[in-house]
Amino acid sequence: GGGGSGTTMTIEKLSETLEMLEKREAHLQKKMADEMNKAREYTKQKNKRAALQCLKRRKMYEAQADTLANQQLRLYDQKLMLEGAKATAETVNAMKSTATALKQMQRETNLDDVDKTMDEINEQTENMRQIQDALGQPTGIAAEIDEDELDAELEELEAEELDAELMEPAMPDLALPDLGAPAVPSQPV
Repeated sequence: GGGGSGTTMTIEKLSETLEMLEKREAHLQKKMADEMNKAREYTKQKNKRAALQCLKRRKMYEAQADTLANQQLRLYDQKLMLEGAKATAETVNAMKSTATALKQMQRETNLDDVDKTMDEINEQTENMRQIQDALGQPTGIAAEIDEDELDAELEELEAEELDAELMEPAMPDLALPDLGAPAVPSQPV
């Protein structure tokens, strides 16, 4: 938990050290190039001993530069490992926080509370339905109309209609020919 700032400081220190090593290596590369140029000059002047001294110094600078390059690789590798470990630790901490928050939410939301809330919602829904039913009831004259009386009146109308149908003659309608025109049968012959 508390190693985050120490880790960050270590990563910063590694970055600073890498930067210093890169500058040192660049300085050695420049010295190597200078020694090579001097060796060429001495070779032109036929000063073999001075040219060899320059080449020896160049080899020494090259060995130092190789050592610095290896040190940079090791430090860079450590920096990458440390950054990866830090990211992993931060991920694990985030997951732990999530788990803790979920546990807390589950403690705050127990099954009895959910059941009680659902009962309250169902009760309120039933209350609203009853209110809507009450508001839908007829009032005034409409409320005074007796449904049974209306049903009896409807039955009377239906009975009158049935009686009227029964009183009609049972004979089929016969078309009487129009005397002013020749008779045409109403049905095919």
